[in-house]
Amino acid sequence: MQNLMVKLADVKEQINEKMKHPYLLKHIEPPIIDEDKLLLLLSLLNKGNKPELIAKKYCITIMLIQIALDTHELVSNHKLDSEEMKSRQLTVLAGVYYSGLYYKILAGIDDIEMIRSLAEGIKEVNEHKISLYQKSANTLDELMDDVKKIESSLFVKVASYLGDSKWSNFSSDLLFIKRLNAEREMFLQGRKSIVFEAIKNIVENDKCTASNEQDKDLLAICDHYIDFSKKLIQKQFMNYPIIDELLVKRIQSVLTKNESYANTFVEEG
Repeated sequence: MQNLMVKLADVKEQINEKMKHPYLLKHIEPPIIDEDKLLLLLSLLNKGNKPELIAKKYCITIMLIQIALDTHELVSNHKLDSEEMKSRQLTVLAGVYYSGLYYKILAGIDDIEMIRSLAEGIKEVNEHKISLYQKSANTLDELMDDVKKIESSLFVKVASYLGDSKWSNFSSDLLFIKRLNAEREMFLQGRKSIVFEAIKNIVENDKCTASNEQDKDLLAICDHYIDFSKKLIQKQFMNYPIIDELLVKRIQSVLTKNESYANTFVEEG
């Protein structure tokens, strides 16, 4: 576990160093590096046959892509005063800046297939983001597929490139649960949740219920998809023995949103 922890800290430090821009950091919040996604990438690339230096470059590149995509998602559309408008413009520029960083690294990697895989992943993420934000899904399954693809397309493409379909499914379900947990928490706190808004849009087309009952229905729908994906992960985990101890702990931390399942996971895993 120590070796992976050292790699995690090293790659995270390199990403932070590359993202440093005094003017941007002065005016907008620094981007957050999702350590769970970084850990999944490191674990996946550790299993491959890529030299460590190249594997780290891939990790840095993919995380910069993820950060660029996440940064653009922070841009709001509501009317702003002059100071807020400046912050929004800088957020857009920050996303472009982070995009430029990963393109620069990609240019130095002599691996056309990996570059093609990442380009396909970026395209897929953006297509499903458009579908989510425009509430284009007609069914709950279509909506949840949008959410899953947004969270995992980059990782699925990398796993496919490395010929690891099991890891692709595992990462996809885990990141899907993590996103739904986050959206669920925002909804319960009364904050805006684009996923719950989309669920509500689909549900309202089918029936009209009182506000309190509708909130319970929305939560029940979300919990249904979380629980189903947790069962898939449990099966995948039991058939996937080569997982680092640090990653196991992170998996368990994602699953502890549902205490009864977390206990089952620990006992059976």
